[in-house]
Amino acid sequence: MFQFSVLYVLTELSILASQTPKLLDQVRQALRVQHYAIRTEEAYVHWMKRFILSHHKRHPREMGCPEIEAFLIHLAVEQHVAAATQNQTCSATLSLYRYVLELPVDVLEAVRAARTPRRLPAVFTRAEVRAMLKHLHGARAC
Repeated sequence: MFQFSVLYVLTELSILASQTPKLLDQVRQALRVQHYAIRTEEAYVHWMKRFILSHHKRHPREMGCPEIEAFLIHLAVEQHVAAATQNQTCSATLSLYRYVLELPVDVLEAVRAARTPRRLPAVFTRAEVRAMLKHLHGARAC
């Protein structure tokens, strides 16, 4: 009986060793091999989880560019995330497809980086400046 239990334990250990790690563990491992910072790894794993959950836990291998675009559009339009957040999410998803699933990147060429809005300075006309200065009072007023 003792030999049977040892054999059973060894069999179970070999089965566990032969199983591939879960997807997010593979992601963490791939990002560490690429020397990503730990905070970047945490953020990427977060966005990958949200991507998978937003598509009803479908495996990313079953999804492609349309699902990625739909997720990014959902974040931008409905969740109102900043362009930098959208770009980080896009990078996380691309890393998943490149380094973990090893799918060709050309499938994802349609995904473009979000642009941050240009910040234009407020410029007053001379008449607007004169009108504003007329309303100033005090020792330093013109």
